[in-house]
Amino acid sequence: MATEQTYIMVKPDGVQRGLVGEIIKRFETRGFQLVALKMVHASVEHLEEHYKDLKGKGFFPGLIKYMNSGPVVAMVWQGKDVVKQGRVLLGATNPLASAPGTIRGDFAIDVGRNICHGSDSVESAKAEIALWFGQDGTISYSRAVDAWIYEVSLAGQERGGR
Repeated sequence: MATEQTYIMVKPDGVQRGLVGEIIKRFETRGFQLVALKMVHASVEHLEEHYKDLKGKGFFPGLIKYMNSGPVVAMVWQGKDVVKQGRVLLGATNPLASAPGTIRGDFAIDVGRNICHGSDSVESAKAEIALWFGQDGTISYSRAVDAWIYEVSLAGQERGGR
């Protein structure tokens, strides 16, 4: 089974609104594996590094101030196509363009309070995981349930059912 990892962060609005468990539930229910999790009140410098690609944008100072306003929950999820599928679970960046059933479609209205962040590529996921988890890294463990989620088990044997 080819797996990848993605970085998902519950932003201060999601933490304050008590949505951390709901977000975890949606990723777990889909079948993805949580391999790292921590709550952190990130420094301005850390947030500026995370959002460095947005530095020239007019909303950048407000974004940093907002993200520094409270704790966030940093997570690493693992699974097949998890970067793309994680973004599907989150919904469009603008919650008003997010479909019902997505996290943002169900829980957010404004872009500036869109509940969570998700890596947009495998490369950015690797960089974000390194930035947020550094030497702590992720936990590697096997799950018996994977044989019921993926057609190919961890041992590489095809599962029936077609």
